[in-house]
Amino acid sequence: MVTRPDWVPEGLDLDVPSVARVYDYVLGGAHNFAVDREFAREFLAAMPDAKLISQANRAFLHRALRFMIGEGVRQFLDIGSGLPTVGYVHEVAQAIAPESRVVYVDVDPVAVAHSELILRTNKLATAIQEDLRHPDAILDHPETRALLDFSEPVGLILTSILPAIPDDDDPEAILATLRRALCPGSYVVISHVTADTRPDEMDEAARLTKKTTTPVTLRDRAHITRFFAGLELVDPGVVWMTQWRPDHPDDVGAHPERLSNYAGVGRRA
Repeated sequence: MVTRPDWVPEGLDLDVPSVARVYDYVLGGAHNFAVDREFAREFLAAMPDAKLISQANRAFLHRALRFMIGEGVRQFLDIGSGLPTVGYVHEVAQAIAPESRVVYVDVDPVAVAHSELILRTNKLATAIQEDLRHPDAILDHPETRALLDFSEPVGLILTSILPAIPDDDDPEAILATLRRALCPGSYVVISHVTADTRPDEMDEAARLTKKTTTPVTLRDRAHITRFFAGLELVDPGVVWMTQWRPDHPDDVGAHPERLSNYAGVGRRA
């Protein structure tokens, strides 16, 4: 029987792995359970580069954050934020611009509970439990409205969350709702896993995620690019994750396609 820590929300099934907690484990965090670690080991056996992919995704987020801050953005809506890990959005943003405001959104109650603990003394950041499939509920949430001013530019962060939305749930319509809420000068940050390379391995990895609370949908570059409809793509466009404005040319690596993730940033004109 799994020992239930006192901070774990009642009703949470600790026998089903959570992608947010698996991601935390892969990045070296401690906010995960035995079922998550067991799944992570199985997943890593099928996809040995998973840790490198997670690290590259976090590094892309940091680069995108620094870019948006450089463009004057001081408020961020991070949907699918996951569990607190080193280099959380508010840490990076507020280290550069202390006035930065951040709303974290995740469907996983453990992710939200831990975020609330970390943010309890930070008046410029908050965490809410909501589902990306309910964009109006996110936008109209009292804590979102209290912290973010949508008449000013917002950085909307959707790193590795759109794969959790199947095509039947119409991710394009979800994005259109979110985009309409953003004023000109806002940005949308997206990273997304693909089977454009290593299809057999990626298909097996996606199959394994059906054991979790959020199975993954793989999409090709053309489909991922459509998620930026209505936005101006920031140079260099939708590229392999390490190719998006690397801090140093060596950071790209000899085979960026092996990380099987595209990334891009779009600007609301």
